[in-house]
Amino acid sequence: MSLERLTVERGARGVATLTLNRPDRGNAYDDVMLRELQAEIASLGVDPAVRVVVVRAAGKHFCVGADIAWHRSNQGTDAHSTGPKLIEVLLALDACPKPTIAILHGAAVGGGLALAICCDIALADSETFFSIPEVRIGLVPGPLVPIFLRAMEYRAFRRYGLSGERFSAVEALRLGLVHQICAVDKIEAELAPIIEGLLLGAPGAIASLKAVAARLAVPGIDGTLLGDLEAASRDMLTTPEAKEGVASFLEKRKPSWYPKV
Repeated sequence: MSLERLTVERGARGVATLTLNRPDRGNAYDDVMLRELQAEIASLGVDPAVRVVVVRAAGKHFCVGADIAWHRSNQGTDAHSTGPKLIEVLLALDACPKPTIAILHGAAVGGGLALAICCDIALADSETFFSIPEVRIGLVPGPLVPIFLRAMEYRAFRRYGLSGERFSAVEALRLGLVHQICAVDKIEAELAPIIEGLLLGAPGAIASLKAVAARLAVPGIDGTLLGDLEAASRDMLTTPEAKEGVASFLEKRKPSWYPKV
């Protein structure tokens, strides 16, 4: 199919590159990007010629999270969309039988960070910054919480989930959200031996190992639980706090709950 928000390249030696390609919006996801991601992840996962999937992004940022204007236009309910929800895309990426590598730069925020940590390996350049900012616009990233808790320690999640503050690539490495920090101009050199190592693994054994690891992960990613959490988070989008938070974000001002001096 013709792609609007992604590019996909099936390269030499079975290395496929999936690139988020909405640079003018910081690669913020909307229903079009989610639909394309779901289809391409499925296609790459069953293609016997594909051995490794590298997830990249065009432009200044990896992914700034949800397109807030899109959320506002449909109240975040997907009521006018037949496309997949973010959590469905994340589950598909998490379960992809091919090894996946996220290459991060700029911002990896909210759902964008969740996308990265659903990949098997995450590399960040030294200038990448991270955040889990949903509470700052009156929202809760309910279905993403188990995904974050699987990748980082509980008390660390409480700090960064509650504060919404930005943190550095060095801190993301310490927390276990990324595996390696690379100098901006050295990331390709660092990526090459990782791909070489993955190509030495038998494809069937790699797929089986991923499936076994997913069953034993603590906390596990339970689709039913995540669906319930997603529904609860979606309900919050119509609350006064969420409406004010989204409005303040779009208007580039402090929300009403921020205390005045």
